[in-house]
Amino acid sequence: MSDDRTKALEYFHSHQDAFLNNLIELLRIPSVSTDPEHKTDMLQAAEWLAGQLACLGFANAQVMPTGLHPVVYAEHLQAGPGAPTLLMYGHYDVQPADPYELWQTPPFEPSVRGDCLYARGASDMKGQVLAILSAVECVLQDHLPVNLKFFLEGEEEIGSPSLDEFLSSHVDLLKADVVINLDSGMLDPQTPAITTNLRGLAAFELRVSGPAHDLHSGVFGGTVHNPAQALAELLAGMHDENGYITLPGYYDSVDVLNEEERRQLNASPFGDSFYQTASGVPQLWGEKDYSALERTGTRPTLEVNGILSGFTGAGTKTVIPAQAMAKITCRLVSHQDPEKVHKQMRAWLEQNAPATIHWELDYLGGGQAFAADLHLPALKAFSQALEIVWGHSPLYMRQGGSIPVAPAMKQALGLDSVLSGFGLPDDNQHAPNEKLHLPTWYRGIETLIHFFYLVK
Repeated sequence: MSDDRTKALEYFHSHQDAFLNNLIELLRIPSVSTDPEHKTDMLQAAEWLAGQLACLGFANAQVMPTGLHPVVYAEHLQAGPGAPTLLMYGHYDVQPADPYELWQTPPFEPSVRGDCLYARGASDMKGQVLAILSAVECVLQDHLPVNLKFFLEGEEEIGSPSLDEFLSSHVDLLKADVVINLDSGMLDPQTPAITTNLRGLAAFELRVSGPAHDLHSGVFGGTVHNPAQALAELLAGMHDENGYITLPGYYDSVDVLNEEERRQLNASPFGDSFYQTASGVPQLWGEKDYSALERTGTRPTLEVNGILSGFTGAGTKTVIPAQAMAKITCRLVSHQDPEKVHKQMRAWLEQNAPATIHWELDYLGGGQAFAADLHLPALKAFSQALEIVWGHSPLYMRQGGSIPVAPAMKQALGLDSVLSGFGLPDDNQHAPNEKLHLPTWYRGIETLIHFFYLVK
């Protein structure tokens, strides 16, 4: 191991408390992107990060305006043209903290209990951003062997509405060799992971209406098709009895796993029992010919995210509601096009919606699936760094979620992404009592130190 890497690691071990205090300071800023009342907090968080980067010696550290919340940009290019340039992605915005009464300690007053730090944003993803900054500080005790550019957005938790325009307008500024994105995670503290596949997304709002206004169910019941019932029938019909989606052509672009791919995927220790235990359901459900790992990692889905109709208060109100609404999202796999899925959804409704109701379908947007380049030098280097710190090779994971920024970076900038991170499944991201497992976080910082010296 080189002397400069040894120096960086020694600095890391002697400054862990300082790194934690830095993170706590950032977590105190309630940078909730969806709430207009926190607009000044969003700016404060962006300025705090830009200030940290400037203090580390990054040039051009600035807060750049967008249509909503600003982007933080900074660069350190002193390694020269022969060294790789890494675009470090992160987001500083967080989810709302409600319901507040379920938090054991206030969400924006960080609290260390045992091995964990509790606060909104601790895991998703201020902790991941500060892991990078901490590692950079350690390496800069000598010299940084790579060129770094930071791109930290403030709109990830609301779907990154300004992202596409910002990327297309700053192609030259964001030129790099690869994107490093730590907005993924691990399955447990002993199993480091790199995410190789993510699903895309198509989102919809389906509205069903019938009578001009709510009706007396005693007078009109049995003569008018209840919109709530009609909506439930339509939603139920989007799957068959074996869990398969019935939209026409939905599976036409879906790749079929060969037996070797299925064997490798199901070799993971996190199989059906993991999903059943983690979810708390009495029995798993889904496409009958596939395991839970196959369903979440390689198969598309259609989920009802919410339903609203009629009277839901205490007691009884005997009405036939005039309207009903459902939110629907489809998780998509490689080669599925969200726009095409929109057409398939509309075609299914045209074929199956009864003449007794009116329906409207709004397409709320979507994104492409992500598949990593497994031969990417940066991915191999990150894998090697994880193996050094954890003592064994990382798990290559297919995840069921979506990280739209990864395909967006590919489309706008032509850049592949390395997706990893040091969050855990039980970190309560987006829920009360969000936490960061500190021993894993410290190992993450150490991993990044090694990575900066290994990547070529």
